Amino acid sequence: MTLAARLDHTLLRPDANDAQVARLCEEAAAHGFASVCVPPCYVAPAAAKLAGTAVAVSTVIGFPLGYSTSSVKFKEAEVALYDGATELDMVINISALKSGRPEAIQAEVLDVADLCHVHQALLKVIIETALLTDAEIELACQLCVAGEADFVKTSTGFASRGASVADVALLRRVLPASVRIKAAGGIRTRAAALALVAAGADRLGSSHSLALISENDEPTAA
Repeated sequence: MTLAARLDHTLLRPDANDAQVARLCEEAAAHGFASVCVPPCYVAPAAAKLAGTAVAVSTVIGFPLGYSTSSVKFKEAEVALYDGATELDMVINISALKSGRPEAIQAEVLDVADLCHVHQALLKVIIETALLTDAEIELACQLCVAGEADFVKTSTGFASRGASVADVALLRRVLPASVRIKAAGGIRTRAAALALVAAGADRLGSSHSLALISENDEPTAA
């Protein structure tokens, strides 16, 4: 698999505009990226722009802080799927994890995962590793597995740091092979991207996707 095929071409800046989203979609189709990740308000136009291509449309839920109520996240997911998203990146309730309420996180993940799977969509759960201890990362992974998430994602890109090789290696040790890993946040060079793949990342989220690929994109490790 090429590096391009692992990339979620991302534009989540608050000042993103119509022309930039259209260009993001064009670049994703031209380079064979896995998906575009766009703000919820841009799901419908991105889906229309990418119709007939192999590029998925993803968006964010409960983003970037994660402490929206479960009912609000569920509604966000419903609207995004209706608008044409086929992948959702949802932030866990980090406050609930820190407060010792893991059952709330598991229930929330399971509800949104069930909704996604009814629509043949994927759920990526963002645990924001920068804010968690290793023990909390392991617990969050266990809750994502119990909640039937398709991916565990390291970061929003809005915290103090993004993905690290150590984070990804820890996730890969804890998660079963059936649950994939998405690394995101601060991935700006091809070398950094390849190191994350080598550590176990299946998907990478970056707003610097074009800088990560070359004209002759070589296959990465399986």
